[in-house]
Amino acid sequence: MNAVLTGAVLAVDEQLPEDVGKSGPFGLFLVLVLLVAAALLVRSMNGHLKRLPRDFDDRGDDGPAVVVPDTPAELVDPPRQPGQDLLDTLRRAPRAIEGPRPERGDGDRTDPPAR
Repeated sequence: MNAVLTGAVLAVDEQLPEDVGKSGPFGLFLVLVLLVAAALLVRSMNGHLKRLPRDFDDRGDDGPAVVVPDTPAELVDPPRQPGQDLLDTLRRAPRAIEGPRPERGDGDRTDPPAR
């Protein structure tokens, strides 16, 4: 039995070509192409990174460009502007804003007398 196994191992060794397991010229070419591609990618990424600003927190005086709402209701309804409540109240009661009334007895005077 031992002779059969030894013969099988020798037969397998004889069938393998001499250069199995060694790198050939195609492998060297492939490694060089990959190194050149990596170098070009690094060079391109450095160019893109140089164009980015150093600090993204520079918003200026305008405030944040995107305002994230605090509640889901603010997604549906637009946020109220400062003074909007006063304007809504005045629109509901238009008599609250009236021009000066002319007083009786003063012909050309249209504003009320000072108290």
